[in-house]
Amino acid sequence: MELLQRLRSKSMTAIISTAYSRDLGDELRRLRENCTSFGGRAMAAQLGWDPSKVSNIETGKARATEVDLAQYFATCGKDLDYLLDFTSRYRHAFDLYFAQVPENLRTLTMVENMATKIFAYEILSIPGLLQTEAYTRALFTAADCESLEAIEKGVAARMDRQSIWRRPYRPDCVFYVHELALRMRVGDAKVMEDQYLRLLFNAHIVRIVPANAVILALKTPLTLFEFGKASPLAYTETDLAKVFAQETSAITASRKLFERLDAVALDEEQSRSMLATYVSGLREDPHDWRTDLA
Repeated sequence: MELLQRLRSKSMTAIISTAYSRDLGDELRRLRENCTSFGGRAMAAQLGWDPSKVSNIETGKARATEVDLAQYFATCGKDLDYLLDFTSRYRHAFDLYFAQVPENLRTLTMVENMATKIFAYEILSIPGLLQTEAYTRALFTAADCESLEAIEKGVAARMDRQSIWRRPYRPDCVFYVHELALRMRVGDAKVMEDQYLRLLFNAHIVRIVPANAVILALKTPLTLFEFGKASPLAYTETDLAKVFAQETSAITASRKLFERLDAVALDEEQSRSMLATYVSGLREDPHDWRTDLA
């Protein structure tokens, strides 16, 4: 009996919560709150579950079985089609590598809001959390978005993500920005001036990677998130997918990249000085640009 209990305990702790399991667990919580009058404990009583089971499933700490989900959705008044749609997504909830379509921002937004530390590296554009609204709009315009409505929707979503700066307990952040991103013209001179000034205002969390760090320019943009209790998470994105990686080797490789960036990037004062130079250079000759994206 004692051995069986130890084996059960081991199997439970072997499950590692992921960004996606927490996202889908939160979706369940919102469903319960919107479709029933039950709190967590009342929901557990209704289902005949231990109260901790509802809590662990809704926070993404435990995997629900298909039977669990069927009972949960039935209590919330949802039909079979709703159950099948959710379970098709939920089967990947605890994958240590998973990808999402670019339009899905919910998981990324949750990750940013839960993180206690964020380390980000961008090469050809300014990190999204530090972009001005005009810079973001120029980026979406240059990317040939399908319509003005799609552009404005994308801009609004990115600005909404920046709400983390208004939180009383903000994450500790370091943004490594390759100098190529400063050289890439996005929008007109006014857009770039305002964007440089935004970076200058946040110079305490910005580290510029100089242009002569050519090898690092060939790397993939990357963000590493750390949390108070959850496992670290590496994130990157392309035009085709958002990729989340939580497997140990991915985290180790990500940390090695940021250690390398830390060794070659300009320090705070040097980064501040370079940003000021870009501002002054733009004001002296706003037409002297090598690259124009919009």
